Amino acid sequence: MSLKQLSIFLENKSGRLNEVLDVLGQKKINIAALSVADTSEYGILRLIVSDPIEAVNLLKNKNFSVNLTDVIGLETPAEAGSLAKILKPFAEAQISIEYMYAFSMKDKGIVVMRTSNRQLAFKIIEENQLKKVTLEDLFTL
Repeated sequence: MSLKQLSIFLENKSGRLNEVLDVLGQKKINIAALSVADTSEYGILRLIVSDPIEAVNLLKNKNFSVNLTDVIGLETPAEAGSLAKILKPFAEAQISIEYMYAFSMKDKGIVVMRTSNRQLAFKIIEENQLKKVTLEDLFTL
């Protein structure tokens, strides 16, 4: 099972991030994870939200450039070396991690990533008995 991630392209200009957050907040759409990557001219805001379809519609109606992307969420123990252990089978299968962001809550870590081969990634997850994270999981941590 994949997580749905919003990717929003923003001008590198003061206040643009807040505009997105305000649109979502007004409609009570909660954010479980957020990542910002930027260049000198624009940024990419990546979000995992409580209602991704509604969020996309709201943002498109406000003229934001937004895409919905399937990403993988995994749970890992919040201890040294656990991320390397989880990622090792992906490397061995020559699956590239296109991007990733992570956070920890109490005794567990959460990793959100996009891979070069999602089908093979899911096979690796099954074979290695890795714990997938659902949208519901993210909002009940």
